[in-house]
Amino acid sequence: MPGPFFSPAVIIDCFCFMDAPFRTFAFAREEFKHRMQLQSTPIAPMPLPSLESDSDRPSSNANMEFLSTENAGPADRISPTPDESEALDSYSRTVSNVASAVSEGVVRVDVLGKSKAGANRRVGTGSGFVFTPDGYIITNSHVVHGGNRFVVQTIAGESCAGFKVGDDPHTDLALLAIDARPLAALPLGDSRDLRVGHLVVAVGNPLGFQYTVTAGVVSALGRSIRSHSGRLIEDVIQTDAALNPGNSGGPLVNSRGQVIGVNTAAIPSAQGLCFAISINTAKIIAGELIRKGVVRRSQIGVQAQTAPLHKQLRRFHDLKQETGVLLLDVEANSPAALAGLREGDVLLSIDDTVLEGIDSLFSYLTEAAAGRPAKLRFLRGRDVVVVELVPRIVER
Repeated sequence: MPGPFFSPAVIIDCFCFMDAPFRTFAFAREEFKHRMQLQSTPIAPMPLPSLESDSDRPSSNANMEFLSTENAGPADRISPTPDESEALDSYSRTVSNVASAVSEGVVRVDVLGKSKAGANRRVGTGSGFVFTPDGYIITNSHVVHGGNRFVVQTIAGESCAGFKVGDDPHTDLALLAIDARPLAALPLGDSRDLRVGHLVVAVGNPLGFQYTVTAGVVSALGRSIRSHSGRLIEDVIQTDAALNPGNSGGPLVNSRGQVIGVNTAAIPSAQGLCFAISINTAKIIAGELIRKGVVRRSQIGVQAQTAPLHKQLRRFHDLKQETGVLLLDVEANSPAALAGLREGDVLLSIDDTVLEGIDSLFSYLTEAAAGRPAKLRFLRGRDVVVVELVPRIVER
């Protein structure tokens, strides 16, 4: 049955009414004629698909090329780029070269003590490294604790008796001395040059093995951990280089083979969270132990870390130093608290000593500084403040 008939004039009027703002009457009439021609043009039927087999039908992908992986092994399918391979080789060479360079200066420390029956027995073992060519060995205080005899063994298998020069439980550092031929002292770096992400290598000589090497990066700086004496150790280096049992007291070394820390502790439950005492702290403690055999120090009662100074503040106050000592906590009734210091202040200098880091503060707070008034200069916000405080002696 034929559909309803509309005159061309009516349809044209519809077009003009709907699109009057955009179309002219002549354009609408030409468009109507074009549509009528399309409707009168017969549409060719679509060809039905043939029933030929897939093998006879030409493939639509005949002109495409595919990468063949039939004979490729796993390494061929996923392989590092030349740049990645070069970086991995460079990393391996660096770790290997550092380990070879410092291994002669790493020693094993066997600690002997009296048993209940009165006989000597081994009560502990750890690692250490040669601090000076004349036989001073740095290790951890907790390694030598409880011992009365010490046996130091080098990588060459040479064993010799050692005696304890002194130890400082507050920093978990100890100094031994041995009477042996001149030893290869390890070069010492500057822990203030460290940055998060720097490559570090931990070397030890534990449990009778030749030596062990683990590598990682500096995860954080300026950490504080509690020593066996109960006091906080400041300016601690955190690294993901694993510390195996018996590696305590060994050196933490940078990519240039310089000692930048003394391995001290690991937290196994934290999946390899490891810590090292900064070598700048170790230099101060070792010097005190060589001179006096004991470390007596003063304190102002703060927990702090090294922190960078903002460039604008440095220019505004004409400060030459790039870093200061950021206070994280102030002990109640301490010299710092009595002087009005609080968390967030940044120490710049004490008397004539510029405080570029926590080790600079440690260097100043010797036994001689106790009881003597000192002028402390620090940043609070954008202002420089000067106060007077009196450091107090630290009782062992």
